[in-house]
Amino acid sequence: MEKTFKSLLINELSDLLSAERQIVEAMPEMIRASESPDLKHALESHLVETKTHVERLEKIFDILNVKREEKFCPAMKGLIEECKSVLHDFRSKSSLCDVLIISKAQRITHYGIAAYGTARTFAREMELGKVADLLQASLDEEGNADKKLTKIAEGGLLKSGINQQAKALTAQR
Repeated sequence: MEKTFKSLLINELSDLLSAERQIVEAMPEMIRASESPDLKHALESHLVETKTHVERLEKIFDILNVKREEKFCPAMKGLIEECKSVLHDFRSKSSLCDVLIISKAQRITHYGIAAYGTARTFAREMELGKVADLLQASLDEEGNADKKLTKIAEGGLLKSGINQQAKALTAQR
């Protein structure tokens, strides 16, 4: 296949579609393994958003009048396998497990931030305003999800975050 700017965009979109579908499949296990109600809520919200990301990507393929080809994303598979490995190492819910869930969820989210940013930039360069807007919406949601996870890990005003709870738990042992 000849490489064009459009083919690069389609490649990014196909990779993103695969990545997002893998996340939709894996996220419920992360939610079940979470102890913190705040973390559970953040992951549940992000799961809903991720399903919306899939719908947006499908809409973009329609706008571009291109067949939806999902190019399997091995990078996301690796990130999810790493997360599952951590979850299997913990037999019970704990703040330490939550710290690791946040860490893995942020790695997954950062992949999305990079991929959506790249695809959005390609769409802008191609003057595909509607496509760029849809990608920007998903990019914004990924950024907000990352900020929520950081806030949960670090804690808010008048309370310690999960990181501090895990540190205290480890110090007691």
